[in-house]
Amino acid sequence: MSMLTEFKDFAMRGNVVDMAVGIVMGGAFGKIVSSFVADVLMPPIGLILGGVDFSDLAVTLSEATADAAAVTLKYGAFVQTLVDFLIIAFAIFMVVKAMNSLKKEEPPAEPAAPPPPSTEVVLLTEIRDALRTS
Repeated sequence: MSMLTEFKDFAMRGNVVDMAVGIVMGGAFGKIVSSFVADVLMPPIGLILGGVDFSDLAVTLSEATADAAAVTLKYGAFVQTLVDFLIIAFAIFMVVKAMNSLKKEEPPAEPAAPPPPSTEVVLLTEIRDALRTS
């Protein structure tokens, strides 16, 4: 089998295609959540905290010079990304929880009764018992 055919068989398996669709959908969902956090959620939180814009929060480690830009530690962007993550993680948790509740939980099956012994086993057991009594 050629490597190209082998790769095609691998790539066209159901799980790989499902995973690719999930990654694309996850990327799109991530952009929606990022926009929700940056444009809807963080402005009111910043307003409540005294008009703070989280994306602007930073600590300047080194001032800008003629040769180099300022070196800043942008912890506000990190806070925004952290909120993004928490929302995405919660949404995924809710989806998994909903999927699990849709699954029908079947009670564990009772073990099947052992089959009756074969005629040979019954005959050998009778012979053994007869030899013990004699």
